[in-house]
Amino acid sequence: MVIEHWLNIAVVILLVLNTLGAIVTVFRDKTRDITTVWAWMLVLLLFPVFGFAFYFFFGRKLSDKRIFDIRTQRVMGIDRIAKKQKQEMKRLEDNEYREEQTFVRLFLNNEQAIFTNENDVEIFTDGHEKFARLFADIENATHHINIEYYTIYDDQIGNELVDLLTKKAQEGVRVRVIFDAWGSGGRHNKMYQRLRDAGGQVEAFLMARWQMFSLRVNNHDHRKLVIIDGNIGYIGGFNVGDQYLGRKPKFGHWRDTHLRVEGDAVLAMQSRFFMDWNATTVTEKLQFSEDYFPDTTVAGGVAMQIVSSGPESDAKQIYQGYLHMLAIAQESITIQSPYFIPNQAIMDVLSVAARSGVKVRIMIPGMPDHAFVYRATQYYAHQMVKAGAEVYTYDNGFLHAKTLVIDDKVVSVGSANMDIRSFALNFEVNAFMYSRDVARQMNDIFAEDLKHATKLTRQYFSEQSLWLRFKQMFSRLLAPIL
Repeated sequence: MVIEHWLNIAVVILLVLNTLGAIVTVFRDKTRDITTVWAWMLVLLLFPVFGFAFYFFFGRKLSDKRIFDIRTQRVMGIDRIAKKQKQEMKRLEDNEYREEQTFVRLFLNNEQAIFTNENDVEIFTDGHEKFARLFADIENATHHINIEYYTIYDDQIGNELVDLLTKKAQEGVRVRVIFDAWGSGGRHNKMYQRLRDAGGQVEAFLMARWQMFSLRVNNHDHRKLVIIDGNIGYIGGFNVGDQYLGRKPKFGHWRDTHLRVEGDAVLAMQSRFFMDWNATTVTEKLQFSEDYFPDTTVAGGVAMQIVSSGPESDAKQIYQGYLHMLAIAQESITIQSPYFIPNQAIMDVLSVAARSGVKVRIMIPGMPDHAFVYRATQYYAHQMVKAGAEVYTYDNGFLHAKTLVIDDKVVSVGSANMDIRSFALNFEVNAFMYSRDVARQMNDIFAEDLKHATKLTRQYFSEQSLWLRFKQMFSRLLAPIL
């Protein structure tokens, strides 16, 4: 009885200490979103030991803000580009760009995202077409090829890419590759060795070669960038892997959205790559030179800003861009995202828009790639249906596109999903475009997708089992840390 008594006291003490520890651990970060705070509190309180271990690897914020020190941008030509930006800003006084002034100033104030209006844009929704065009551009490269992907798998298309890069490196072209080790399922040193032997450089994002794993396992480099000779850039949602070509039976057809860009916006993509490369590598830092930032002569007419965000900054640039787009929409909002797990602010502005007569359309996958996350997506989809939005599931394979279009004139395409992870945890990059022509093309693509989609109704959700609705509710509680 005495032993049992003291054991009970010990358990109570441990629970009290665990509670106090959870409060101190989570609430000491005053910049964290309150919904995220309470989600972590739930994990730490329900799983006293495992919860703290989980938080250690997945919950801590990236604190080293010097990783992308703004001062280091001067050596990469950002000061020159910013000077040009001041000249471009005067053009916003023209009627053509008057309505876009608020976006330009928002992104310029947040991270010096330059405004450019002489860009040519090509949109891809099929992996075969995207990779065929990309490989052709790589084949024609003469000076450098800079590649940054969240996922580069050691499979057929991954090896085809590495083989081509190896060939170009042997020809004397400077080849650099950044990949996310977590997203790529490992370092794949064997696959990359032939590229390194040919003189190419390959780095795992923010990880030294001697590291077995990174303590930043919850902060992924989710960006997808390719810059070729400083003249051609690729940005969007496609990674490198056979599944993105529809070769995986689990997913079938892979529906994504990616851009090929020519024009001054490529210089902004190059700057982003330079910063990521210099933050990752310990040797051979990149410096500004005309070879990497050439003068462009493209006669395209698409106005664009390349906007990036990550956990090293509290500005949440892409999130603020999304929020601003949704808040000013007067006629229509069209969203495609594989993970629809917005925070309360996004939910509120979407609900208000739908109830105010704005045509809100949201398309999500009809199948999950991560079941637990998909349940949270279903929960928020239900809330949007109740608010009056049109919600569709894409049924012709897996929808991975991350796109947002408002009022047939402002478009965002990139790596950022409509979820809290992309808003605050991952390193992301999007192209924000101010073009009625691009918006028209995106709306045509959405209309084509509707031919392979199912509209969700209140009845659809009311007929779901209690067990499924419970899983959706539970997933929603942990949504801020998914």
